Amino acid sequence: MSLTQALPKTARLRTLGMSAGIAASLRTMIQEGELPPGARIDEKAFCDAFDVSKTPLREALKVLVSEGLVLHRQYIGYRVAPLDLDELRETFETLHGLETHAGQLVANRLSDVALAKIERKHQAMIDAHAGGKRTDYFRINQEIHQMIVDSADNAVLSGIYATLMSKVHRARGAANADQLRWQESHEEHDAIMDALREPGRPRLATILRDHSENTAREVLRVVEQTLAEPSDRVVNARRGR
Repeated sequence: MSLTQALPKTARLRTLGMSAGIAASLRTMIQEGELPPGARIDEKAFCDAFDVSKTPLREALKVLVSEGLVLHRQYIGYRVAPLDLDELRETFETLHGLETHAGQLVANRLSDVALAKIERKHQAMIDAHAGGKRTDYFRINQEIHQMIVDSADNAVLSGIYATLMSKVHRARGAANADQLRWQESHEEHDAIMDALREPGRPRLATILRDHSENTAREVLRVVEQTLAEPSDRVVNARRGR
C-alpha cells in the first residue's frame, strides 16, 4: 500500500489534487529546459518550493516516471531523464524534411485568415522576447511552428510533425536557455514571417529548413555537452507553483 492509499479518503483526494498540480509544474520545467536532463532532483528543495510534504511530491514524480521524463532508482532517488543523442539527431533529420515539405505546400495553401493568426501569434512572441519571458517565448515559438505546418492543410503531415516535435521539445527548451541562440532564433522567426508575407512565398521552404537545421545544430551541441558533464548535479527548486 502506498503512502497515498494509506491516507483517509478526503486527505487522499487532496493529496492527489496537489500531486497533479505539482506534476504539471515539473513537467513544464523539464520540457522548457529549466530542469536539465540528467540532474538529480532534490526532494527537500522541491517540498519547500511547493510547500508540501514528500507524499504529494513523490506521487507527482511517479507520474513523470511513467511518462519517461524522470527516472527513479532505489536508494539513489529521482533524476531528470537523460536525452538520447542519436534519437534526437535522427528526429531532427526527419523534421528538416517535414519543414521543407510544409513550406512548399504552405506557399500555395496559406489563407489570409491563417496568416493573420500567425501574425498575431508572432507579435505575442515579440512581446515575450522584449519582456524577457523566456518560457512564454519558447511556448509561443512552438505554437507558431505548428500553425505554419497546419496551414499546409495536410492532416497527416500535421500529425507526424506534432509527434516528432514532442520528442525534441525538451531538448529545444534546454538549447533556448542559451542567450545567443535565443536572439538568433528570434531573428530567424522574423525572416520566416517576411517569407510568409512575400507574394508566392518562393523562399519559405528554404528559410524553414535553414531555421530547423540551425536549431538542431544548437540543440545537439547543448545535449552533447550536457551528456559529457558529471552526472551528480542536483536540481534545486528555483520557483514554486
